Amino acid sequence: MRRARGLFVAGTDTGVGKTFVSVGLIQGLVAVGHRVAAMKPIAAGCEQTPAGLRNDDARALMSVANVAAPYERVNPYALPLAASPHLAAREAGVVIDLRTIRLQFDLLAAEADAIVVEGAGGWLAPITDTETMADVAHALELPVLLVVGVRLGCLNHALLSAQAIAAGGAHLLGWIANCTDPMMPLRDANIATLAQRWGQDPLAVVAPQIAFARRSGALGADWLKASRALDHALTLYLTENRISP
Repeated sequence: MRRARGLFVAGTDTGVGKTFVSVGLIQGLVAVGHRVAAMKPIAAGCEQTPAGLRNDDARALMSVANVAAPYERVNPYALPLAASPHLAAREAGVVIDLRTIRLQFDLLAAEADAIVVEGAGGWLAPITDTETMADVAHALELPVLLVVGVRLGCLNHALLSAQAIAAGGAHLLGWIANCTDPMMPLRDANIATLAQRWGQDPLAVVAPQIAFARRSGALGADWLKASRALDHALTLYLTENRISP
């Protein structure tokens, strides 16, 4: 059975830069020759437009992916209230169904050789009364890239997230350190602590000056390096698990 060559981008919390990192990685994967699709299965805090509810994160992903798709396929659940997905869905009278997400994912994956799926909130953010974002990753059968927002409290958030990912049977493919607080003391020591605990260096360390360059439209060598490392890690994962991409 064919499984998409791709990954699920999870975060240690809300606001740690999942979209920022996903956009950079999509650009990098496109730059090294892949046909890349993007997906934001669930988004809250969407804006009402003449075309319907739209989410800035989903639109950012679509703007850099080189596999075109209708908005509703990229973001099947667009919710108006900026709240936890299960609460936003309840307020909107929407029932989130993992089968719908999987169907749209399969349609996207059929047109691409790589797909980047961005979660909402943290790994265990509820999406229904009984399911979380972790269930989305499991339904799509994707390994996980964890974005760590490097700021005060990040060690606890990161270690708990990685523990939950492993406990649920998902594969942590790698991690990215996104330095969201430029004034954080001992930033490098915090990153080194996670690298030591997990036995792997981050695929990239996104410093504030790199973030500024990315927002200015410059891809940069660091993102290309991260994308190549990610591509290599995906290849190893697929080979070791005997999955045909």
